[in-house]
Amino acid sequence: MATSSLYDIPLKKIDGSDATLAEYRGKVVLIVNVASKCGLTPQYEGLEAAYEAQREQGLVVLGFPSNDFAAQEPGDNDSIAAFCRGTFGVQFPMFGKLNVNSAPRHPLYAALIEAAPQAQAGSDSVLKGKLAQHGLLPKNDSDVMWNFEKFLIGRDGSVVGRFAPDITVDSPVLAEAIKSALAR
Repeated sequence: MATSSLYDIPLKKIDGSDATLAEYRGKVVLIVNVASKCGLTPQYEGLEAAYEAQREQGLVVLGFPSNDFAAQEPGDNDSIAAFCRGTFGVQFPMFGKLNVNSAPRHPLYAALIEAAPQAQAGSDSVLKGKLAQHGLLPKNDSDVMWNFEKFLIGRDGSVVGRFAPDITVDSPVLAEAIKSALAR
């Protein structure tokens, strides 16, 4: 898929208004599938901190709620927005709930996965093993593993990295990738 087409995929903001990624053209974008009732939900705090600290340099964090992973995002868009703002002070843009792995997979995630079929795993990752123990690994290796998987989009609109859910935004590998993308 051509990189410019990422900008053209129709989306819905969490308030229901129409959107595309075009408004973020020229910025470094960190796309994260999020959930309110996941063990990784505290990552909202670090994502918001990174957004606040680096948005002047051109970083934008975008949250995409999904209920695809053990039904850990059961709420509607209004309750998700209230939870994120009230619990973690989230100010970064949030979008409407969508399908990351389940049918029909949202075209944004189809394009992201096509561009980056494998996520970089953390060196001390135990998440994959835990998911395997509970029979929760996705059917296909290219599918998003779990909530809080991250796709990094460069200023030119190309996918420059994909990071496993347990790689936090302040992990050296992701922090360095963001720094490098912001420098371009």
